[in-house]
Amino acid sequence: MSTCLITGASRGIGRAIAIKLSEREDFQNFVLLSRSQKGLEETKRLMNPKKRVDLYSVDVTRFEEIQKIVDQVIRDYGRIDYLLNVAGYAEPKSLLETTIDNWTQTYLINVHSLFFITREVVKHMKKTGGKILNVASTAGMSSRPGWLAYSSSKAAVISMSQTLSDELAEYGIKVYCISPGRCATELRRILAPDEDQSKIMQPEHVADVVNNLLSESGICLDGQNIVIRQQQQPKKKAEPSDAEPKKKAEDKAEEKLEKEITA
Repeated sequence: MSTCLITGASRGIGRAIAIKLSEREDFQNFVLLSRSQKGLEETKRLMNPKKRVDLYSVDVTRFEEIQKIVDQVIRDYGRIDYLLNVAGYAEPKSLLETTIDNWTQTYLINVHSLFFITREVVKHMKKTGGKILNVASTAGMSSRPGWLAYSSSKAAVISMSQTLSDELAEYGIKVYCISPGRCATELRRILAPDEDQSKIMQPEHVADVVNNLLSESGICLDGQNIVIRQQQQPKKKAEPSDAEPKKKAEDKAEEKLEKEITA
């Protein structure tokens, strides 16, 4: 049975993915990482109780601890079939507001930790093949004033994913990248407190896409940056008012009069 390691699994998209994948028969062992032990325990409670779920309360930027965890997972299960890099960090600031600490923290979590854990997992995954999924953002695809560190870090994730897809293909490893748009996560509530989260994409929608990508139907989508957005409902056309037919008739009358005058 497959072993799946997920970072950022204590809430939001990471939690939704863990819950969704636990419904599948071919996913048996889960290794969940996050700083919040309480959040991890809640995720486990919501997952299929028939699955084996190991929890590691760890900061993904503590690379020595991450290395030990990966080695422990290999000792416990012999392999890692799926690596899902979901952990992320955002503290929107403009160029002049961005401090070295803000810039460093953003890149440590969004880029450096992804690089490190991927490297450590691939040392083992290259023997068996597997799938890696990285979570970027639509912010990494276009200009996002006020989000300098975050946007550029997510652009790096997109580029890294495309490069790794080609580089790791010889080992039978497929690399996927998803870029969700606005999503109703706890982080989003902090960044946009006045937004009605019931009207934007939910973490479960993202989890559904990930579930498809990690099945046979997603086998040809590796190496691509897959954008996930909630489809906007088309605006209803305004009902014609009683005055419109009258106005159209008046316009035609004026047009006829103009032709008669010019003739």
